[in-house]
Amino acid sequence: MTSRVAVNIVTFNSAGDIAACLESVRAQTFRDFRIHVFDNASVDDTLKTIERFDIDYLMRSPLNTGFCKAHNDLAQRFPSEFVLFLNPDTILGPTFIEELMRALEARPDAASACGKLLRMDGKTIDSTGIIMRREQRHLDRGAGELDSGLFDQPDDIFGPSAAAALYRRATLEDAAINGQYFDEDFFAYREDADLAWRCRLLGWTSIYVPAAVAQHRRRVTPERRGELPKEINYHSVKNRFLLRINNMTGDLYRRDFWQITKRDLAVIGYVLLREWSSIPALWYVGKNLPRLVRKRQIIQSKPRFSTTGLQKWFM
Repeated sequence: MTSRVAVNIVTFNSAGDIAACLESVRAQTFRDFRIHVFDNASVDDTLKTIERFDIDYLMRSPLNTGFCKAHNDLAQRFPSEFVLFLNPDTILGPTFIEELMRALEARPDAASACGKLLRMDGKTIDSTGIIMRREQRHLDRGAGELDSGLFDQPDDIFGPSAAAALYRRATLEDAAINGQYFDEDFFAYREDADLAWRCRLLGWTSIYVPAAVAQHRRRVTPERRGELPKEINYHSVKNRFLLRINNMTGDLYRRDFWQITKRDLAVIGYVLLREWSSIPALWYVGKNLPRLVRKRQIIQSKPRFSTTGLQKWFM
């Protein structure tokens, strides 16, 4: 059976969150969807919790394959017109999918859409889309600010946070690299910025729909870096460079050379002096550089968008 929307959730030790997430999906006013869950070798009660719900598909992996591969497997396995990539620590408002679908149907130029994500207090912005900095940092627009009405208007954005991102299937196929929607070299973290950037290179845009409201339990933030598991910081460092190898255009690099270089030196210096557990991230990039460059060539051979138009998104 197929549906207009595939709601795809990847879990990993998500027992504390997944019940509220699934309940919110089941309560949606939009009904033409199917729920698919990929569990990445959870060792808590995630699977027991999921089994209490009537979902359409549950895949249990014997090992943690990563956020990217798990989502790719689900999206490839189940055809649908749209795909909602959804984190298990997200609770959707009842009209979330309906609002995003309405907005995307009205904007055939848009690859994707995101809603207003709030923190669990219901008062603080978590994300209203991805913003890119000139030094190649990517952040969540409005993160940490009180929801005071500043983000109550629809807008075009660089791309959506993968915590709750609705994508057109046609766009995913257009942007795929060797059949992968999310680049599996990323494993996890920054993969949403990479996919958004690839879509931008192909001429697609992305939209923010404030009427679609959800809550998200944000665990990974820049200010908490010292408290995060070393595996997360490893992927964060590695993926900073993968993001640029995949997508950077010459005109953008020339414009922002000094900002990028200063940030690179700061990251490398921090890793070498203080965060030794992330040194293998630098080694990964160097060791795999020939293969990564070949992948870049595939990505850069596709663009249909005037790359100078991308500069406005790097602020």
